[in-house]
Amino acid sequence: MPTDPVALTADLIRCPSVTPEEGGALVLLEKVLGRAGFTCIRVDRNGTSNLFARWGHRGANRSFGFNGHTDVVPVGDAAAWSVPPFGAVEKDGMLWGRGATDMKSGVAAFAAAAIDFVTETPPDGAVILAITGDEEGDATDGTVALLDWMRETGEAMTDCLVGEPTCPDRMGEMMKIGRRGSLNAWFEVTGVQGHSAYPHRAKNPVPALARLMDRLASHDLDHGTDHFQASTVVPVTMDTGNPATNVIPAQCRGAVNIRFSDAHSGDSLSAWLRQEAAGIAETFGVSVDVRIKVSGESFLTPPGPLSNLVATAVRAETGIAPELSTSGGTSDARFVKDHCPVVEFGLVGKTMHAVDERVEIAQIRQLKEIYGRILRDYFA
Repeated sequence: MPTDPVALTADLIRCPSVTPEEGGALVLLEKVLGRAGFTCIRVDRNGTSNLFARWGHRGANRSFGFNGHTDVVPVGDAAAWSVPPFGAVEKDGMLWGRGATDMKSGVAAFAAAAIDFVTETPPDGAVILAITGDEEGDATDGTVALLDWMRETGEAMTDCLVGEPTCPDRMGEMMKIGRRGSLNAWFEVTGVQGHSAYPHRAKNPVPALARLMDRLASHDLDHGTDHFQASTVVPVTMDTGNPATNVIPAQCRGAVNIRFSDAHSGDSLSAWLRQEAAGIAETFGVSVDVRIKVSGESFLTPPGPLSNLVATAVRAETGIAPELSTSGGTSDARFVKDHCPVVEFGLVGKTMHAVDERVEIAQIRQLKEIYGRILRDYFA
């Protein structure tokens, strides 16, 4: 009997797996996959729950992998929901609940597809599922921990598909062959506090920070590359914490987020940010402390066999040829790309992280069929 991806999605939604809580989601998947003959191993690290599941032999000549996560973002104001956030309510052709779109439906679809595939046509190779509980959090002990463990134990994926939602409006219209890099930078500008009536006796950090933020936001890093849209520098906060109007504060703080193409690296952008900060410090006679965190470098899986495999399956099941895109935020594909070629394809993501998150039930079934076709074609 075919594995029902909708029922599995509903069961996963009922697990309150808000990062970093496992919530029973990986326990459920371990049981379901174990019954189907998958070797299941928990790869927990530093309180983060992860599951590795393999059908077939370790070291197989080829192994297709799926990557995804069962952790979800908080529900926010539960009273604003029209349904219980973890109720997995079915109505209006939709399945409702936190994680319905991002991405318990994707995990359920590839788990169901993998189970049916190895049961019906056992492949010459291995099928691997690497599922984390830490994608929505710091992402330091989730997919990274799984990949570290795989390297240490000789487990490997030849190719991988990440099941994140990738379609903006219509099922099948977009897949990801890469992602922009992401960098956050925090600035603390320190001057000399004083009375606003005697500005010459102080060193005001506010104009210095304002000038710095304007210079960064006004700078064109690039105009895009062959596969990437133009990089962006977005100021996200400026704050002095100063409630008084007659006091020049001693310090103020600001931050920017940069999403960058393959024309840059985290190191090159960090050097540019520090150079700009040093120039402002010299011009205004203040000090500027800079703290930078690179969440992920930009990466690209060039169009080729893997993207063709996925695009062919999507077109066969939806009638739509997906756009090969690198848009959007980061995903765990940024870690997988150091292990093997990786692309992303999943559902329409309109309601992810929203109140009343929901997914079309028909799309969950369709996604399972797409993943099943990918497996059949891969091992044909």
